[in-house]
Amino acid sequence: MKKAVFGIAKTENQAINIANQLKSAGFSENDISVLFPDKTGTRDFAHEQHTKAPEGAATGAGSGAVVGGALGWMVGIGALAIPGLGPFIAAGPIMAALAGAGVGAAAGGLTGALIEIGIPELEAKQYEGKVKDGNILMSVHAVDGKEVTRAKEILKNGGAENVSYTGESAVSDSSRV
Repeated sequence: MKKAVFGIAKTENQAINIANQLKSAGFSENDISVLFPDKTGTRDFAHEQHTKAPEGAATGAGSGAVVGGALGWMVGIGALAIPGLGPFIAAGPIMAALAGAGVGAAAGGLTGALIEIGIPELEAKQYEGKVKDGNILMSVHAVDGKEVTRAKEILKNGGAENVSYTGESAVSDSSRV
């Protein structure tokens, strides 16, 4: 059974570096995901990549296109709108999860989608809060404990915060009652 390791990158360059390190360490492009706010309205970039972008989006060549270009090796990069959060660029398996039923329901939003893919509710809410603040959610799927350890090390060494994985109880167990 696969596990997923999650972390928060503070900047687009940090996310790009971590994703490239994960790829260099042997993780498949199909197993690495990135979700970041589309701060510049670059939905045309996603449309050019043949994803589900809204019709009639204004042309934009801001940071979303730059990050998307730097992560062009990733699978399924595209734009999506998350209820209550706004426009995002996503790549990897998280794109499919967010495009599914979890985000389709207005009440579900990002927290609901993250819970659906196995993140405990408290962490899902914390990740949504970090993403709302402009941070970048990253994840990598791992098949065994060795890959989980390697992925966590890469995320932490790259400066990612709130690193956890779906198989552990929580990043913040100390805050639970």
